Amino acid sequence: MQEPELHDLSDDADYAASQQQGSASMMRSDSGKHSSSSEHDGAEVVYMKDNVTIHPSMLASERISGRLRLIKQGSSLFMTWIPYKGQNSNARVSDKDRILYTIRPVPMTDVRSIRRHTPALGWQYIIVVLATGLAFPPLYFYNGGVKEFLATIKQHVFIVRSAEDANVFIVNDFQNPLQKTLSSLEIPRALSVGSEPSTSFSVGEASVDENQERMSVDIQNDNINISQYNERQRQKAHDPARDLSIQVLEKFSLVTKFARETTSQLFRDSHSNGYGAIERRSNSLSSIDYPSQKASDDWDKVPDKSPVPQDPLEFDKLSLVWGKPRQSPLGSDEWFTFLDSEGRIMDSEALRKRVFYGGVEQKLRKEVWPFLLGYHDYDSTYAEREYLKAMKKAEFETVKKQWQSISPEQARRFTKFRERKGLIDKDVVRTDRSLSFYDGDDNPNVNLLHDILLTYSFYNFDLGYCQGMSDLLSPILFVLEDESESFWCFVKLMERLGPNFNRDQNGMHSQLFAITKLVELLDSPLHNYFTQRDCLNYFFCFRWVLIQFKREFEFDKTLRLWEVLWTHYPSEHLHLYVCVAILKRYRSKIIGEQMDFDTLLKFINELSGHINLDAVVRDAEALCICAGENGDACIPPGTPPSLPAEDGLLYPQQELDDVL
Repeated sequence: MQEPELHDLSDDADYAASQQQGSASMMRSDSGKHSSSSEHDGAEVVYMKDNVTIHPSMLASERISGRLRLIKQGSSLFMTWIPYKGQNSNARVSDKDRILYTIRPVPMTDVRSIRRHTPALGWQYIIVVLATGLAFPPLYFYNGGVKEFLATIKQHVFIVRSAEDANVFIVNDFQNPLQKTLSSLEIPRALSVGSEPSTSFSVGEASVDENQERMSVDIQNDNINISQYNERQRQKAHDPARDLSIQVLEKFSLVTKFARETTSQLFRDSHSNGYGAIERRSNSLSSIDYPSQKASDDWDKVPDKSPVPQDPLEFDKLSLVWGKPRQSPLGSDEWFTFLDSEGRIMDSEALRKRVFYGGVEQKLRKEVWPFLLGYHDYDSTYAEREYLKAMKKAEFETVKKQWQSISPEQARRFTKFRERKGLIDKDVVRTDRSLSFYDGDDNPNVNLLHDILLTYSFYNFDLGYCQGMSDLLSPILFVLEDESESFWCFVKLMERLGPNFNRDQNGMHSQLFAITKLVELLDSPLHNYFTQRDCLNYFFCFRWVLIQFKREFEFDKTLRLWEVLWTHYPSEHLHLYVCVAILKRYRSKIIGEQMDFDTLLKFINELSGHINLDAVVRDAEALCICAGENGDACIPPGTPPSLPAEDGLLYPQQELDDVL
């Protein structure tokens, strides 16, 4: 695979100017403190910035401010962010939240990339992505300083700008020529040690007291952590290299040119989905002695191979207390009770709640799904909806004609078009073909699937087409049976899930990061187990999140799950709690059989078709209610799927100065 062209930061005017100041200006401001502190075990603070803030939620009252520093020890550079406590801290933020978000010393060798955001209006912020694929929450610079931060890093480690995105900077601290060669070829570091998450460092005091802090004491505490890191690295250097296949899987979740090929690797063995995927697995399941019936219940019974820590939430009891049982699907007669004489939905919250607990009858989904997806407004009338359909149909045809009018001669000079059309041509003939709706040669519905996806690639040319989108469109076309309506409902869905397919994969990283924090909050023994097994990148959840469990359930159950998720009740991020619920449901087997990353990934893939949907949704609801505001704080702002603007009333009214 050809290496993407990378540009050094020296070609950036911002950084050329900042080279004259960079971290040196930061050092001059506190030269007395820094010079004295630098003598402790050879550690030196080369950059320090106050009022760098994390936004756990949309509320200003829950922001956590702290101090960001870069610390040099020997030839290594470390980054740390410590939240304030005392008079300069936010009184509404608990010590537990401060500890949760503390970034203890992270070596730059464990950092893969840094994305900067410098909007014309609003605060600058950065997102630091680790080599494991995890990303820290955005760090907002209230008083500027992003240029100096990056310029300081450039002085000590190798950092280059990505050719694919001018705001992404690839970070590497090469220790030897072999490792540099491997990185330049975009090959996983098969010979390097696995990186440790920042939370593995032990710090006696997680927060900084602005009134009493002594820089020398602070440096000493960081030196303890850095020394622990160095000792841990020396011990790991004698361990056998991890299997290259695992390194490749981990590499797929990084912010690199491999991002869009991740789905290709994930879907290679199961692209036709639905019943076909389950049928293909039947033989392999029997070969490992999994029962064919009631598998999800029986798999909870684990041989006594290893002691399993008790679930801190007593999960079964929790679900019985908080999780409500499913109801029968919403039918036509009941549906009309939600409408007034002109077709307006009188109580959208009650409707969403009803759909959450029961789903929708198949014949009624054509009416209800456009509301759940935000295509129709809840307060629109029959007449307004008919007018919208006519207008949108004309707009759809206009966009469709853009690619239909491309001649073969033009196509030869239009690389993007040829590439995207080629991907779509390959994917649509492998999507849900086991369903009669898409079965057979020259099926007109397959042609519709193709045309809608190609039209969308012109409608949203920046995003285009990525593998996995056909999985998201297929159920919508199956339900609506109308080309234009399906296209616009797909557009609305992609407004929520589009970040899953961004080249930088920030949408996926933020969701996997949130799952990490939710598991840590709701099942610390399971989180500790994943930490010990180097599974904290949660890559085994990647397919779940990317296409919303499409491959994990039979087609009809997928329809039911999606309409439940689209209600955004009790949370717009319920799909993350579904991930946690599935992991907790099989925690005894995972821990009891001491699964490593490779085994866990195989096990998770083979759960497809064996998960009890109703039980998992009930568990997810219970976990969401139990987590409450602490759960919300685990999910970074802007994590997909974001709520449509018209659903803003789902949140309680807040004073203007309390909301971003």
